[in-house]
Amino acid sequence: MKTAIKILLMAVAYLATFILGATSGIIHPACYAYVGVLLPLLTAFIYLYTCTLIPRFGAATALNGFILVLFLIAGEADITFIIGIVVLSALAEILRKVNGYDTLKGVRWSFLPFAFSFFAYTAHWWTDTEGSLAAAVEEMPAGYDQLMLPVINNIPVLIVVLVLTVPVAILAIRLADRTMKKSASSMK
Repeated sequence: MKTAIKILLMAVAYLATFILGATSGIIHPACYAYVGVLLPLLTAFIYLYTCTLIPRFGAATALNGFILVLFLIAGEADITFIIGIVVLSALAEILRKVNGYDTLKGVRWSFLPFAFSFFAYTAHWWTDTEGSLAAAVEEMPAGYDQLMLPVINNIPVLIVVLVLTVPVAILAIRLADRTMKKSASSMK
């Protein structure tokens, strides 16, 4: 029972990182579009600890599944997000199995696809640009949609940010396992 509560707390903490990322768009649309490159610096700690709580299949699935269910209930999950989050979770689970559920190597490798999870949420800007701009007109201050257009159209920056997510994720998971020595020591 204690483990289930801890997993739920980690899922809530993970949800908080998504909310932080989503609300960063208040500052500027570029923040919303690209903050996913920085979120692994927070989510690595949550993921590592969840992996110690679930020493087998399920850490990535539990965290991303929690987000998926809540976003479906809230009407925030489009088909791009659903496919993206399921594929990233599956990749994380496969890499963790292949590299060992009870090893730091398994956690480190599986964190790489997991680190892209927030980008599954923001992908709708590029897969449904018209719908995203229309939603911005309804939900955001006047002119926000015009601020979004240069961000959406700047594909080279998106590619750079996606590529940069890999070294950030590697750094983040290394920081997590060095900082959380007690949790990390429970793995091989």
